[in-house]
Amino acid sequence: MTINIRALAAKCCYAVIDQGRSLSDELPKQQDKLIGKDKGLLQEICYGVLRYLPELENDVRHLVPKPIKGKQRVFHFLLLVGVYQIRYMRIPDHAAVSETVAATKPLKNSHMKGLVNAVLRSFLRTLEAESKVSGADKNLPDPIKYNHPSWFIKKVQQSYPEQWQSILEANQNRPPMWLRANQQHHSSEQYQVLLNEADIEIDHVDAYSKAIALTKPLDVAKLPGFDQGWVSVQDGAAQQAALLLDCQPNDIVLDCCAAPGGKTCHIIEQTPTIASMTAIDIEEGRLTRVHENLERLNLNATVIAADAATKDWWSGELFDRILLDAPCSGTGVIRRHPDIKWLRKADDIDKLVILQQQILDNIWSLLKPGGTLLYVTCSILPEENCQQVSRFLEQNQDAQLIAINSNNPDTDENNVGWQLLPDARNMDGFYYAKLLKAK
Repeated sequence: MTINIRALAAKCCYAVIDQGRSLSDELPKQQDKLIGKDKGLLQEICYGVLRYLPELENDVRHLVPKPIKGKQRVFHFLLLVGVYQIRYMRIPDHAAVSETVAATKPLKNSHMKGLVNAVLRSFLRTLEAESKVSGADKNLPDPIKYNHPSWFIKKVQQSYPEQWQSILEANQNRPPMWLRANQQHHSSEQYQVLLNEADIEIDHVDAYSKAIALTKPLDVAKLPGFDQGWVSVQDGAAQQAALLLDCQPNDIVLDCCAAPGGKTCHIIEQTPTIASMTAIDIEEGRLTRVHENLERLNLNATVIAADAATKDWWSGELFDRILLDAPCSGTGVIRRHPDIKWLRKADDIDKLVILQQQILDNIWSLLKPGGTLLYVTCSILPEENCQQVSRFLEQNQDAQLIAINSNNPDTDENNVGWQLLPDARNMDGFYYAKLLKAK
């Protein structure tokens, strides 16, 4: 029996938007029902609907006689799936319409077939009419124009009055695929040669970290030596962490909130002569990925399911270097996880700031005098970043901020830490602050 991909996409988007579930949890469940390229098609549709949700809902709102509610609600998302295909995908219009209409059967409500067919055909006529009006300015509200919730747009406008539009536009782009060459096998330069030999096109290489951005994403199985641990997929912004932490031989190292383990592995690759690496994360289920990454790269670390806000797990030995990848809003990685826009709420930020403060205060006590802590988030919000670190510096006289702008030309020595925005260098939005503990 042929499985209808559009029906799976509608279920997936319904689970995220109406039931508050994570796309990274829901999508694999639906992909398990498919094989080959169908998995990629399902992912493209789900990511696209969540990326352009307000715009698609605005398209549908004018064409549906009344809002679809209750038990029929999944069909609202089926309409969004159909409109997304027509507006943004290369699928022929007739195929997009027929396959979406056919999805009403596996969704067990064939009497919705007529409505879905009528709405999508009306949308095609609307697009055709729009195409005949040159330079039509719709004057859409910002949430529809930029496809973000209004509370988040206001925050970005307040924090980045000159850059807010470019940040929101960058969040709507597909993310690039960045690679990290495993220094234990090849330098970045050597691995670039292997990519060229495999006819894999490189877009550019980050001057500081030597991270490699590909021109277009591809299956990891096509990367030279992936199964042998020669290379990993990791965003260019995340690859700055191991370099900034700058571990030395015989250091005792802690990686807090470590899952899925990319930074843990990168640190060991960079400095295989560290004395030990301990990686902790509060979610035991996420530690499976840490173990998988360590195994593929043939690296060793002590992995513990633990709460970084407590000391229950701690052996009593102080650490020379600590990487604190703090739990955050994830507002710097929206282009990789578009569901963040709809799952995150405005009042979440204050709760996260309190949690970050608790973890930072606790973990600081585990650092040796003379040791280094690198505070990291994948957020662009000042409350979680420069304001959080400024508070910490005011309250801890033994903490000194180390400037990290020397190798990063786009940082400002007057700022607290280094804020990367998602429209800069084609990397994710990340924040770094390097703290030295007084001897």
